[in-house]
Amino acid sequence: MNYFIQSLTYFRILISPIIFLFITFYDLYGWALFLFFLASISDYWDGFLARKFNLESVIGTILDPIADKILVTFLILALSLELISIFIGMVGGVMLVREFWVGALRDLNARQNNSDATKVTLLAKIKTFIQFLTFSSFLLGLVLNNSLILFISNFLLFLALIITLQTGLSYTMSTFKK
Repeated sequence: MNYFIQSLTYFRILISPIIFLFITFYDLYGWALFLFFLASISDYWDGFLARKFNLESVIGTILDPIADKILVTFLILALSLELISIFIGMVGGVMLVREFWVGALRDLNARQNNSDATKVTLLAKIKTFIQFLTFSSFLLGLVLNNSLILFISNFLLFLALIITLQTGLSYTMSTFKK
């Protein structure tokens, strides 16, 4: 079972560049949406199964958020290019900077035996859900060639940005609290 759980994380890492290619080179938006849906579901299941069967591992704890960041990075890049959107690029860039920052905080806290300061919170899980919902919305808008859905997706992206910044601030404050 442990190998299956880890394979779900590896799946997200490996599928990310394929989704990028499907969006940017082949205009296979339906396939990209389907693969992204599978990747999103795998994010839920790997954590659920690891907790249920008490198979949480150090490598899983490290790789799971990295797999999410890889998936998000490829989607931000693909959507920015495909939709020729400075907004997606800028907001996505800020979101990625937060991800790098939180990664650095986690490394710092691990070295200082303070890992609880950057332990995944409920709001961080909501952030990931909102990000995945936003990218699904963009992909659905591309599949249906519907500019209204794409327009609404921009608002979802801004909401994701707000939550992303809030969780980054929360982790920062927890790390440097004396």
